[in-house]
Amino acid sequence: MSKRVLIISMEAFEKSELFYPRSTLIDAGVEVVVASKEMGEIRSMDGLDWSDPIEVDSTFGDVSAADFDALLIPGGVANPDAMRVESQAVDLVRAFVKAGKPVAAICHGPWTLVEADVVNGKTVTSYPTVRTDLKNAGAKVVDQEVATDGNLITSRNPDDLPAFTNALIGALNK
Repeated sequence: MSKRVLIISMEAFEKSELFYPRSTLIDAGVEVVVASKEMGEIRSMDGLDWSDPIEVDSTFGDVSAADFDALLIPGGVANPDAMRVESQAVDLVRAFVKAGKPVAAICHGPWTLVEADVVNGKTVTSYPTVRTDLKNAGAKVVDQEVATDGNLITSRNPDDLPAFTNALIGALNK
C-alpha cells in the first residue's frame, strides 16, 4: 500500500521547504497532496523574493487526517503566520497529532503547532525567531537540525531539509 502525505500551505511559503520535501517524497514513491485555503495556485518565496507557484490539489476543508499517513508544514514567515488563523488548518494539525501520525514542520512552520496547542512537553526545534513562542507554549526547544519527539518532527531552516525529509520518510516506513 502506498503512503500519502498532506502538505498544508498558504501563499508565501519558503520555496525550498515545500518543493524539496515534495520532490523527495514523490521520488520515494509517496503520494503527495498540497492543500490550502482555496484552490488555484499559491506562490512561494525564495528568501525575500516572490518565486515559483505550486498548484493546490485540495482545500483544507476537503481533506481529512484519516486519508493520509503524515502531515508536512513548510515555513516561510508569512505562510505559517497566516495558517495560524485558519481554523481548518489548525484543526488538521490537531487531528494528525491526535491520530498519532507524523507531523513534520520546518522553520516557521512550528507556529502552526503552537496554535494547535500540541507542543506542550515536547522537544522541538525551529527557526530562532519562533523559539520563544514554542517555549511559551510549553515545549523544550533545542538547536539541532532535526528534533523528533513522538510523532512531531521539526527542523530549523532550509539547510536542514535533507535530515528533515529523511526523518519524515523514516517515520512513514515504521
